[in-house]
Amino acid sequence: MQVLQVQLEVGPDPAEVGRARRWARSRLAGSGMGDDEPLAETLILLISELVTNAVVHTGCPAVLRMLFGGPGVRVEVADASDRAPAPRQAAGDDTGGRGLELVDGLADRWGWQREGAGKRIWCEIDRAEPGKTAPDENFACHREPRVYL
Repeated sequence: MQVLQVQLEVGPDPAEVGRARRWARSRLAGSGMGDDEPLAETLILLISELVTNAVVHTGCPAVLRMLFGGPGVRVEVADASDRAPAPRQAAGDDTGGRGLELVDGLADRWGWQREGAGKRIWCEIDRAEPGKTAPDENFACHREPRVYL
């Protein structure tokens, strides 16, 4: 199986999040995934959250990677901070603190690992097999939400 990996270096500036989204949209389109596909929108949201976390919470440059191949798409964001990602419990009117909760709810799998002096956080989204449709919503399996205390 062949895996295509593309990557973008992201500076430690919140304006880089928008650039990362635009770059990711163009790479998704290059992989044959339309902008209006739900999977593409989910991936862009996940990328936005992971890059925002790297830029805002570490103040370090980061590297965004997208890997296409196999059963889905893998997104990775590596940064030079050794601080582990820490899910927070946001209050109702907080404007932040929901990023990892969102990643947990939208990704099929996610995690992180140490990489050199820093870390890499990743998530994966499975693609539907060609010719197969998603299960009927009434019969779909739903994951229970995870609660972080």
